[in-house]
Amino acid sequence: MRDVAPLSTDSYAGTRARVAGYFDGTATRVWERLTSDAPVSRIRQTVREGRDTMRALMLAQLPDDLHGARVLDAGCGTGAMAAELAARGADVVAVDISPRLVEIAGARLPEGLPGRVRFAAGDMLDPALGRFDHVLGMDSLIYYTAPDLCAALDGLALRSGQVVFTVAPRTALLMAMWHAGKLFPRADRSPVMVPQDWRRLQVAGLGRVGRVSRGFYISECLEVRA
Repeated sequence: MRDVAPLSTDSYAGTRARVAGYFDGTATRVWERLTSDAPVSRIRQTVREGRDTMRALMLAQLPDDLHGARVLDAGCGTGAMAAELAARGADVVAVDISPRLVEIAGARLPEGLPGRVRFAAGDMLDPALGRFDHVLGMDSLIYYTAPDLCAALDGLALRSGQVVFTVAPRTALLMAMWHAGKLFPRADRSPVMVPQDWRRLQVAGLGRVGRVSRGFYISECLEVRA
């Protein structure tokens, strides 16, 4: 039986509320545009390219054929990951804390996919979502402290054979960008991310997949296997 660290309800809920307020508020239009084909600034273009590369890296950790597999897209945003999972035949539960982003994701979902996507607005850690063959969490856990992150991963791993997720790596460049607040203009800057040294995360079955660095996007892909 896997030992599961306790989740600090107040800490996790407080961070979740800040993230929800950001993505369901002033940043909705920013992220809707960033995740589309619309022209963006040079800085945001590097973020777009980095996210596209990271999504491909994460998907490469799963089988090409996902028919019969149930997959959780934890923090689905505007739905790009969910659509690609469904294109491989997966039964996808795509959840995001922002109802507005979930609405955009549903509207963007292509018709005729071999798999199925069920969108939901809420907490990606909700046990009521059920069990999964795979969980993908792209940049949805980067705002949480190490204890809350580890507890979240332990909980997800209890309900899945594989969890592929990202953290903000603790690098000199990212720390400098973080402190300077240059990732986005002040009006729509994201909540403070928490850079992590993945080697210090106390999670059973944790391994490193790889890092993506594209201009203003830097993210580390990790994996937990049951």
